[in-house]
Amino acid sequence: MTVIKGEQVVSKGAAWKFLIPSLIGVLLFLVPIKWNGEITIGIGVMASGLLGWGSDWIPAFLLGMLGFTAAMTLVAVLAKPAFVMDRPFLRNLFVVGPFGVITRLFGFAVGVMAYFEVGPAFISSRATGGVVLFDLAPVLLTWFLFAGVMLPLLVEFGLMEFFGALLTRFMRPIFTLPGRSSIDTLASWMGAAPVGVVITMKQYDEGNYTGREAAVIATTFSIASVAFSLVVAKVIGLGHLFIPFYLTISVASIAAAIIMPRIPPLSRKADTYFDGSARQENDEMIPEGETAVSWGWKLALAKAEKTKSAKGLVKDGVGTVLDIWLGLIPLVMSLGALALIVAEYTPIFKWISYPLVPVLTWMGLPEAAEAAPTMLVGFADMFLPSVIGSGIESELTRFVVGTLSLTQLIYMSEIGILILRSNIPVSFLELVVIFIQRTVITLPIIVLLAHLFVF
Repeated sequence: MTVIKGEQVVSKGAAWKFLIPSLIGVLLFLVPIKWNGEITIGIGVMASGLLGWGSDWIPAFLLGMLGFTAAMTLVAVLAKPAFVMDRPFLRNLFVVGPFGVITRLFGFAVGVMAYFEVGPAFISSRATGGVVLFDLAPVLLTWFLFAGVMLPLLVEFGLMEFFGALLTRFMRPIFTLPGRSSIDTLASWMGAAPVGVVITMKQYDEGNYTGREAAVIATTFSIASVAFSLVVAKVIGLGHLFIPFYLTISVASIAAAIIMPRIPPLSRKADTYFDGSARQENDEMIPEGETAVSWGWKLALAKAEKTKSAKGLVKDGVGTVLDIWLGLIPLVMSLGALALIVAEYTPIFKWISYPLVPVLTWMGLPEAAEAAPTMLVGFADMFLPSVIGSGIESELTRFVVGTLSLTQLIYMSEIGILILRSNIPVSFLELVVIFIQRTVITLPIIVLLAHLFVF
Protein backbone atom coordinates (compact mmCIF):
# COMPACT_ATOMS: atom_id res chain seq x y z
CA MET A 1 0.00 0.00 0.00
CA THR A 2 1.11 3.58 -0.69
CA VAL A 3 0.54 6.60 1.54
CA ILE A 4 0.43 10.09 0.03
CA LYS A 5 1.06 13.15 2.23
CA GLY A 6 0.47 10.88 5.20
CA GLU A 7 -3.25 10.84 4.49
CA GLN A 8 -4.49 8.81 1.57
CA VAL A 9 -3.83 5.11 1.32
CA VAL A 10 -4.01 3.41 -2.04
CA SER A 11 -4.12 -0.28 -2.80
CA LYS A 12 -1.70 -2.25 -4.92
CA GLY A 13 -4.43 -2.64 -7.53
CA ALA A 14 -4.36 1.12 -8.07
CA ALA A 15 -1.24 0.69 -10.20
CA TRP A 16 -3.15 -1.39 -12.75
CA LYS A 17 -6.13 0.93 -12.45
CA PHE A 18 -3.81 3.76 -13.45
CA LEU A 19 -1.75 1.97 -16.09
CA ILE A 20 -4.31 0.07 -18.16
CA PRO A 21 -6.93 2.81 -18.79
CA SER A 22 -4.21 5.46 -19.19
CA LEU A 23 -2.35 3.33 -21.73
CA ILE A 24 -5.58 2.85 -23.69
CA GLY A 25 -6.17 6.61 -23.50
CA VAL A 26 -2.66 7.33 -24.79
CA LEU A 27 -3.14 4.90 -27.66
CA LEU A 28 -6.50 6.43 -28.59
CA PHE A 29 -5.67 10.13 -28.17
CA LEU A 30 -1.92 10.67 -28.38
CA VAL A 31 -0.28 8.06 -30.59
CA PRO A 32 -0.24 8.99 -34.29
CA ILE A 33 -1.10 6.24 -36.76
CA LYS A 34 -1.30 6.12 -40.52
CA TRP A 35 -4.76 5.25 -41.80
CA ASN A 36 -5.86 5.38 -45.44
CA GLY A 37 -2.77 7.39 -46.31
CA GLU A 38 -3.33 10.02 -43.60
CA ILE A 39 -1.82 10.63 -40.17
CA THR A 40 -4.47 10.48 -37.45
CA ILE A 41 -5.16 8.98 -34.01
CA GLY A 42 -7.33 6.12 -32.76
CA ILE A 43 -10.48 8.12 -32.12
CA GLY A 44 -9.88 9.84 -35.47
CA VAL A 45 -10.10 6.45 -37.18
CA MET A 46 -13.39 5.75 -35.39
CA ALA A 47 -14.77 9.19 -36.23
CA SER A 48 -13.73 8.92 -39.87
CA GLY A 49 -15.27 5.46 -40.09
CA LEU A 50 -18.59 6.67 -38.73
CA LEU A 51 -18.44 9.76 -40.92
CA GLY A 52 -17.87 7.65 -44.03
CA TRP A 53 -20.55 5.13 -43.13
CA GLY A 54 -23.10 7.76 -42.21
CA SER A 55 -22.32 10.44 -44.78
CA ASP A 56 -25.76 10.06 -46.36
CA TRP A 57 -27.81 10.35 -43.17
CA ILE A 58 -25.71 12.41 -40.75
CA PRO A 59 -26.87 15.81 -42.16
CA ALA A 60 -30.50 14.71 -41.73
CA PHE A 61 -29.75 13.51 -38.20
CA LEU A 62 -28.12 16.88 -37.46
CA LEU A 63 -31.20 18.68 -38.78
CA GLY A 64 -33.45 16.63 -36.52
CA MET A 65 -31.14 17.29 -33.58
CA LEU A 66 -31.17 21.04 -34.28
CA GLY A 67 -34.98 20.99 -34.41
CA PHE A 68 -35.19 19.00 -31.17
CA THR A 69 -32.82 21.42 -29.40
CA ALA A 70 -34.73 24.48 -30.63
CA ALA A 71 -38.10 22.98 -29.59
CA MET A 72 -36.87 21.84 -26.17
CA THR A 73 -35.29 25.24 -25.54
CA LEU A 74 -38.57 27.01 -26.28
CA VAL A 75 -40.53 24.60 -24.07
CA ALA A 76 -38.01 24.92 -21.23
CA VAL A 77 -37.78 28.71 -21.38
CA LEU A 78 -41.49 29.40 -21.83
CA ALA A 79 -43.20 26.59 -19.90
CA LYS A 80 -40.46 25.58 -17.43
CA PRO A 81 -41.76 21.98 -17.09
CA ALA A 82 -40.81 20.06 -13.98
CA PHE A 83 -39.04 17.27 -15.86
CA VAL A 84 -36.52 19.89 -17.06
CA MET A 85 -36.35 22.19 -14.04
CA ASP A 86 -35.89 19.31 -11.57
CA ARG A 87 -32.91 17.89 -13.45
CA PRO A 88 -29.75 20.07 -13.31
CA PHE A 89 -28.30 18.67 -16.53
CA LEU A 90 -31.44 19.36 -18.56
CA ARG A 91 -31.97 22.72 -16.89
CA ASN A 92 -28.43 23.88 -17.70
CA LEU A 93 -28.76 22.58 -21.24
CA PHE A 94 -32.12 24.00 -22.25
CA VAL A 95 -32.84 26.96 -19.95
CA VAL A 96 -30.81 29.67 -21.68
CA GLY A 97 -31.01 33.44 -22.10
CA PRO A 98 -32.41 35.40 -25.07
CA PHE A 99 -29.12 35.09 -26.99
CA GLY A 100 -29.15 31.30 -26.59
CA VAL A 101 -32.77 31.05 -27.75
CA ILE A 102 -32.09 33.21 -30.82
CA THR A 103 -28.94 31.31 -31.84
CA ARG A 104 -30.66 27.93 -31.50
CA LEU A 105 -33.67 29.01 -33.54
CA PHE A 106 -31.44 30.60 -36.17
CA GLY A 107 -29.17 27.55 -36.20
CA PHE A 108 -32.17 25.33 -36.94
CA ALA A 109 -33.32 27.76 -39.64
CA VAL A 110 -29.85 27.66 -41.23
CA GLY A 111 -29.94 23.86 -41.16
CA VAL A 112 -33.36 23.73 -42.86
CA MET A 113 -32.33 26.20 -45.57
CA ALA A 114 -29.00 24.50 -46.23
CA TYR A 115 -30.45 20.97 -46.25
CA PHE A 116 -33.39 21.73 -48.54
CA GLU A 117 -31.58 24.51 -50.48
CA VAL A 118 -34.36 27.02 -49.88
CA GLY A 119 -34.42 30.61 -48.72
CA PRO A 120 -31.83 33.35 -49.28
CA ALA A 121 -28.82 32.10 -51.23
CA PHE A 122 -26.37 33.76 -48.88
CA ILE A 123 -27.60 31.43 -46.12
CA SER A 124 -28.47 28.27 -48.04
CA SER A 125 -25.37 28.44 -50.25
CA ARG A 126 -22.98 25.48 -50.19
CA ALA A 127 -20.26 27.99 -49.28
CA THR A 128 -21.99 29.19 -46.08
CA GLY A 129 -24.80 27.23 -44.43
CA GLY A 130 -23.90 24.20 -46.51
CA VAL A 131 -20.29 24.21 -45.26
CA VAL A 132 -21.45 24.17 -41.65
CA LEU A 133 -24.19 21.53 -42.10
CA PHE A 134 -22.43 19.15 -44.49
CA ASP A 135 -18.76 19.63 -43.63
CA LEU A 136 -18.12 21.14 -40.20
CA ALA A 137 -20.99 19.88 -38.01
CA PRO A 138 -20.65 16.19 -39.07
CA VAL A 139 -16.97 16.26 -38.11
CA LEU A 140 -17.81 17.75 -34.72
CA LEU A 141 -20.62 15.24 -34.19
CA THR A 142 -18.46 12.19 -34.94
CA TRP A 143 -15.25 13.37 -33.25
CA PHE A 144 -16.99 14.38 -30.04
CA LEU A 145 -19.03 11.20 -29.89
CA PHE A 146 -15.87 9.15 -29.42
CA ALA A 147 -13.76 11.83 -27.72
CA GLY A 148 -16.46 12.61 -25.15
CA VAL A 149 -17.12 9.00 -24.19
CA MET A 150 -13.45 8.00 -24.08
CA LEU A 151 -12.01 11.19 -22.59
CA PRO A 152 -12.09 9.76 -19.02
CA LEU A 153 -9.38 7.29 -20.06
CA LEU A 154 -7.07 10.26 -20.59
CA VAL A 155 -7.99 12.48 -17.65
CA GLU A 156 -9.60 10.40 -14.89
CA PHE A 157 -7.08 7.64 -14.13
CA GLY A 158 -3.95 9.58 -13.17
CA LEU A 159 -2.20 10.21 -16.49
CA MET A 160 -2.41 14.00 -16.17
CA GLU A 161 -1.18 13.87 -12.59
CA PHE A 162 1.81 11.76 -13.66
CA PHE A 163 2.76 14.06 -16.54
CA GLY A 164 2.03 17.08 -14.38
CA ALA A 165 4.76 16.11 -11.92
CA LEU A 166 7.18 15.23 -14.72
CA LEU A 167 6.77 18.39 -16.78
CA THR A 168 5.85 21.18 -14.36
CA ARG A 169 9.50 22.27 -14.05
CA PHE A 170 9.51 22.70 -17.83
CA MET A 171 6.00 24.03 -18.51
CA ARG A 172 5.74 26.50 -15.62
CA PRO A 173 8.85 28.65 -16.26
CA ILE A 174 8.53 28.63 -20.05
CA PHE A 175 4.77 28.73 -20.61
CA THR A 176 3.52 29.71 -17.09
CA LEU A 177 1.40 26.53 -17.08
CA PRO A 178 1.18 23.30 -15.06
CA GLY A 179 2.79 20.19 -16.47
CA ARG A 180 -0.58 18.48 -16.95
CA SER A 181 -1.36 20.97 -19.76
CA SER A 182 1.08 19.06 -21.97
CA ILE A 183 -1.65 16.43 -22.40
CA ASP A 184 -4.00 19.06 -23.86
CA THR A 185 -1.33 20.10 -26.32
CA LEU A 186 -0.59 16.56 -27.43
CA ALA A 187 -4.30 15.80 -27.86
CA SER A 188 -4.63 18.85 -30.12
CA TRP A 189 -1.44 18.16 -32.04
CA MET A 190 -2.15 14.51 -32.72
CA GLY A 191 -5.92 14.63 -33.05
CA ALA A 192 -7.97 17.80 -33.32
CA ALA A 193 -7.82 21.22 -31.68
CA PRO A 194 -11.40 21.02 -30.32
CA VAL A 195 -10.46 17.88 -28.36
CA GLY A 196 -7.77 19.87 -26.55
CA VAL A 197 -10.29 22.61 -25.76
CA VAL A 198 -12.79 20.08 -24.36
CA ILE A 199 -10.06 18.62 -22.11
CA THR A 200 -9.25 22.15 -20.92
CA MET A 201 -12.93 22.92 -20.27
CA LYS A 202 -13.37 19.83 -18.13
CA GLN A 203 -10.11 20.34 -16.27
CA TYR A 204 -11.10 23.93 -15.43
CA ASP A 205 -14.61 22.94 -14.33
CA GLU A 206 -13.14 20.23 -12.09
CA GLY A 207 -10.70 22.65 -10.43
CA ASN A 208 -7.46 21.42 -12.02
CA TYR A 209 -6.69 24.67 -13.88
CA THR A 210 -7.09 28.27 -12.80
CA GLY A 211 -9.02 30.68 -15.01
CA ARG A 212 -5.78 32.16 -16.32
CA GLU A 213 -4.30 28.75 -17.07
CA ALA A 214 -7.46 27.55 -18.83
CA ALA A 215 -7.63 30.75 -20.92
CA VAL A 216 -3.96 30.43 -21.92
CA ILE A 217 -4.23 26.74 -22.80
CA ALA A 218 -7.45 27.12 -24.82
CA THR A 219 -6.20 30.10 -26.85
CA THR A 220 -2.53 29.19 -27.12
CA PHE A 221 -2.12 25.42 -27.08
CA SER A 222 -5.09 24.28 -29.18
CA ILE A 223 -2.76 23.86 -32.13
CA ALA A 224 -3.90 22.41 -35.43
CA SER A 225 -3.27 18.72 -35.86
CA VAL A 226 -0.61 17.34 -38.17
CA ALA A 227 -3.36 15.80 -40.33
CA PHE A 228 -5.27 19.07 -40.75
CA SER A 229 -2.04 20.96 -41.45
CA LEU A 230 -1.27 18.49 -44.23
CA VAL A 231 -4.74 19.07 -45.72
CA VAL A 232 -4.17 22.84 -45.66
CA ALA A 233 -0.75 22.44 -47.27
CA LYS A 234 -2.25 20.37 -50.08
CA VAL A 235 -5.17 22.76 -50.65
CA ILE A 236 -2.87 25.74 -50.95
CA GLY A 237 -0.55 23.82 -53.28
CA LEU A 238 2.37 23.22 -50.92
CA GLY A 239 2.12 19.51 -50.18
CA HIS A 240 5.66 19.04 -51.49
CA LEU A 241 6.95 21.48 -48.82
CA PHE A 242 5.11 19.98 -45.86
CA ILE A 243 8.17 19.43 -43.64
CA PRO A 244 9.35 23.09 -43.72
CA PHE A 245 5.65 24.10 -43.70
CA TYR A 246 4.92 22.33 -40.40
CA LEU A 247 8.31 23.19 -38.92
CA THR A 248 7.51 26.87 -39.48
CA ILE A 249 4.09 26.45 -37.82
CA SER A 250 5.71 24.76 -34.82
CA VAL A 251 8.42 27.40 -34.32
CA ALA A 252 5.97 30.29 -34.65
CA SER A 253 3.40 28.63 -32.35
CA ILE A 254 6.01 27.95 -29.65
CA ALA A 255 7.13 31.59 -29.79
CA ALA A 256 3.52 32.73 -29.41
CA ALA A 257 2.99 30.28 -26.54
CA ILE A 258 5.92 31.83 -24.67
CA ILE A 259 4.86 35.45 -25.29
CA MET A 260 1.04 35.36 -25.10
CA PRO A 261 0.67 34.37 -21.40
CA ARG A 262 2.88 37.33 -20.45
CA ILE A 263 0.87 40.09 -22.14
CA PRO A 264 -2.73 41.30 -21.67
CA PRO A 265 -5.43 40.12 -21.82
CA LEU A 266 -4.17 36.67 -20.80
CA SER A 267 -1.63 37.96 -18.27
CA ARG A 268 -4.40 39.81 -16.42
CA LYS A 269 -6.64 36.81 -15.92
CA ALA A 270 -7.19 35.87 -12.30
CA ASP A 271 -5.12 32.90 -11.13
CA THR A 272 -8.11 31.46 -9.30
CA TYR A 273 -9.91 28.17 -9.68
CA PHE A 274 -13.52 27.71 -10.77
CA ASP A 275 -14.66 27.70 -7.15
CA GLY A 276 -12.94 31.05 -6.53
CA SER A 277 -9.96 29.74 -4.54
CA ALA A 278 -6.52 31.07 -5.42
CA ARG A 279 -3.62 29.01 -6.76
CA GLN A 280 -0.87 28.52 -4.22
CA GLU A 281 2.75 28.79 -5.29
CA ASN A 282 3.56 25.45 -3.68
CA ASP A 283 0.66 23.58 -5.33
CA GLU A 284 3.04 21.76 -7.68
CA MET A 285 6.12 21.46 -5.48
CA ILE A 286 7.70 18.04 -5.33
CA PRO A 287 8.24 17.09 -1.67
CA GLU A 288 11.76 16.70 -0.35
CA GLY A 289 13.05 13.20 -0.85
CA GLU A 290 10.85 12.58 -3.91
CA THR A 291 11.83 12.63 -7.57
CA ALA A 292 9.49 13.91 -10.28
CA VAL A 293 8.85 10.32 -11.36
CA SER A 294 8.21 8.92 -7.88
CA TRP A 295 5.93 11.82 -6.91
CA GLY A 296 4.07 11.66 -10.23
CA TRP A 297 3.57 7.93 -9.72
CA LYS A 298 2.10 8.46 -6.25
CA LEU A 299 -0.21 11.23 -7.44
CA ALA A 300 -1.37 9.05 -10.35
CA LEU A 301 -2.16 6.13 -8.03
CA ALA A 302 -4.08 8.40 -5.68
CA LYS A 303 -6.13 9.75 -8.60
CA ALA A 304 -6.79 6.24 -9.92
CA GLU A 305 -7.95 5.10 -6.49
CA LYS A 306 -10.54 7.89 -6.36
CA THR A 307 -11.87 7.33 -9.88
CA LYS A 308 -15.63 6.96 -10.23
CA SER A 309 -17.27 3.68 -11.09
CA ALA A 310 -17.52 2.60 -14.72
CA LYS A 311 -21.20 3.56 -14.66
CA GLY A 312 -20.33 7.04 -13.35
CA LEU A 313 -17.66 7.55 -15.99
CA VAL A 314 -19.96 6.44 -18.80
CA LYS A 315 -22.66 8.77 -17.48
CA ASP A 316 -20.19 11.68 -17.45
CA GLY A 317 -18.98 10.83 -20.96
CA VAL A 318 -22.50 10.65 -22.37
CA GLY A 319 -23.29 13.93 -20.62
CA THR A 320 -20.28 15.56 -22.29
CA VAL A 321 -21.38 14.28 -25.71
CA LEU A 322 -24.97 15.48 -25.29
CA ASP A 323 -23.81 18.85 -24.00
CA ILE A 324 -21.70 19.35 -27.13
CA TRP A 325 -24.26 17.90 -29.54
CA LEU A 326 -27.27 19.80 -28.19
CA GLY A 327 -25.51 22.88 -26.87
CA LEU A 328 -22.49 23.54 -29.07
CA ILE A 329 -23.54 22.38 -32.55
CA PRO A 330 -26.58 24.73 -32.76
CA LEU A 331 -24.23 27.57 -31.83
CA VAL A 332 -21.78 26.46 -34.52
CA MET A 333 -24.61 26.34 -37.04
CA SER A 334 -25.71 29.91 -36.31
CA LEU A 335 -22.50 31.80 -35.56
CA GLY A 336 -20.40 29.71 -37.93
CA ALA A 337 -22.82 30.44 -40.77
CA LEU A 338 -22.82 34.16 -39.90
CA ALA A 339 -19.02 34.26 -39.94
CA LEU A 340 -18.92 32.56 -43.34
CA ILE A 341 -21.62 34.89 -44.71
CA VAL A 342 -19.54 37.91 -43.67
CA ALA A 343 -16.44 36.38 -45.25
CA GLU A 344 -18.10 35.26 -48.48
CA TYR A 345 -20.70 37.95 -49.19
CA THR A 346 -19.33 41.17 -47.73
CA PRO A 347 -16.12 43.15 -48.33
CA ILE A 348 -15.57 43.66 -44.60
CA PHE A 349 -12.43 41.52 -44.36
CA LYS A 350 -11.03 43.18 -47.48
CA TRP A 351 -11.66 46.65 -46.06
CA ILE A 352 -10.08 46.00 -42.69
CA SER A 353 -7.07 44.33 -44.33
CA TYR A 354 -6.02 47.44 -46.29
CA PRO A 355 -3.47 48.53 -43.62
CA LEU A 356 -1.76 45.16 -44.01
CA VAL A 357 -0.90 45.67 -47.68
CA PRO A 358 2.09 48.04 -47.16
CA VAL A 359 3.32 45.86 -44.28
CA LEU A 360 3.29 42.72 -46.44
CA THR A 361 4.93 44.60 -49.29
CA TRP A 362 7.69 45.79 -46.92
CA MET A 363 8.16 42.15 -45.84
CA GLY A 364 8.84 41.23 -49.45
CA LEU A 365 5.67 39.27 -50.17
CA PRO A 366 4.48 39.36 -53.80
CA GLU A 367 0.74 39.89 -54.40
CA ALA A 368 0.37 41.62 -51.04
CA ALA A 369 -3.06 43.06 -51.91
CA GLU A 370 -4.41 39.56 -52.64
CA ALA A 371 -2.80 38.08 -49.53
CA ALA A 372 -3.93 40.75 -47.03
CA PRO A 373 -7.61 39.66 -46.71
CA THR A 374 -6.55 36.05 -46.09
CA MET A 375 -4.61 37.19 -43.02
CA LEU A 376 -7.85 38.24 -41.29
CA VAL A 377 -10.54 36.03 -42.81
CA GLY A 378 -9.17 33.13 -40.76
CA PHE A 379 -11.03 34.57 -37.77
CA ALA A 380 -14.21 33.31 -39.43
CA ASP A 381 -12.84 29.87 -40.28
CA MET A 382 -9.33 28.42 -40.30
CA PHE A 383 -9.81 26.81 -43.72
CA LEU A 384 -10.89 29.97 -45.58
CA PRO A 385 -7.41 31.55 -45.96
CA SER A 386 -6.11 28.49 -47.77
CA VAL A 387 -9.14 28.27 -50.05
CA ILE A 388 -8.92 31.96 -50.92
CA GLY A 389 -5.12 32.00 -51.04
CA SER A 390 -4.85 28.96 -53.32
CA GLY A 391 -5.30 31.30 -56.30
CA ILE A 392 -2.21 33.37 -55.44
CA GLU A 393 0.59 32.68 -57.90
CA SER A 394 3.56 33.35 -55.60
CA GLU A 395 4.59 30.20 -53.77
CA LEU A 396 6.28 32.32 -51.10
CA THR A 397 3.06 34.23 -50.40
CA ARG A 398 0.98 31.05 -50.37
CA PHE A 399 3.45 29.55 -47.87
CA VAL A 400 2.99 32.52 -45.54
CA VAL A 401 -0.80 32.51 -45.94
CA GLY A 402 -1.11 28.79 -45.21
CA THR A 403 1.20 28.69 -42.20
CA LEU A 404 -0.22 31.87 -40.67
CA SER A 405 -3.78 30.52 -40.86
CA LEU A 406 -2.67 27.61 -38.66
CA THR A 407 -0.82 29.71 -36.07
CA GLN A 408 -3.69 32.17 -35.52
CA LEU A 409 -5.73 29.39 -33.84
CA ILE A 410 -8.81 31.47 -33.00
CA TYR A 411 -11.60 30.91 -35.52
CA MET A 412 -15.25 31.46 -34.81
CA SER A 413 -16.73 28.58 -36.77
CA GLU A 414 -15.42 26.13 -34.17
CA ILE A 415 -12.73 26.90 -31.54
CA GLY A 416 -13.99 30.40 -30.75
CA ILE A 417 -17.56 29.24 -30.19
CA LEU A 418 -16.40 26.29 -28.09
CA ILE A 419 -14.43 28.63 -25.81
CA LEU A 420 -17.25 31.18 -25.54
CA ARG A 421 -19.78 28.53 -24.59
CA SER A 422 -17.52 27.12 -21.87
CA ASN A 423 -16.85 28.51 -18.41
CA ILE A 424 -13.34 29.55 -19.45
CA PRO A 425 -13.11 33.29 -18.68
CA VAL A 426 -12.54 34.68 -22.19
CA SER A 427 -14.90 37.14 -23.90
CA PHE A 428 -15.56 37.62 -27.61
CA LEU A 429 -13.67 40.92 -27.63
CA GLU A 430 -10.70 39.22 -25.97
CA LEU A 431 -10.76 36.51 -28.65
CA VAL A 432 -10.53 39.25 -31.28
CA VAL A 433 -7.56 40.80 -29.47
CA ILE A 434 -5.86 37.41 -29.06
CA PHE A 435 -6.35 36.64 -32.76
CA ILE A 436 -4.69 39.96 -33.69
CA GLN A 437 -1.88 39.40 -31.20
CA ARG A 438 -1.17 35.94 -32.57
CA THR A 439 -1.10 37.38 -36.09
CA VAL A 440 1.32 40.16 -35.09
CA ILE A 441 3.61 37.75 -33.22
CA THR A 442 3.73 34.86 -35.68
CA LEU A 443 3.66 36.71 -39.03
CA PRO A 444 7.24 38.11 -38.84
CA ILE A 445 8.58 34.73 -37.69
CA ILE A 446 6.81 32.94 -40.54
CA VAL A 447 8.02 35.45 -43.15
CA LEU A 448 11.60 35.22 -41.83
CA LEU A 449 11.61 31.41 -41.90
CA ALA A 450 9.96 31.39 -45.34
CA HIS A 451 12.71 33.65 -46.73
CA LEU A 452 15.49 31.91 -44.82
CA PHE A 453 14.74 28.21 -45.25
CA VAL A 454 12.35 27.81 -48.14
CA PHE A 455 12.59 30.52 -50.77
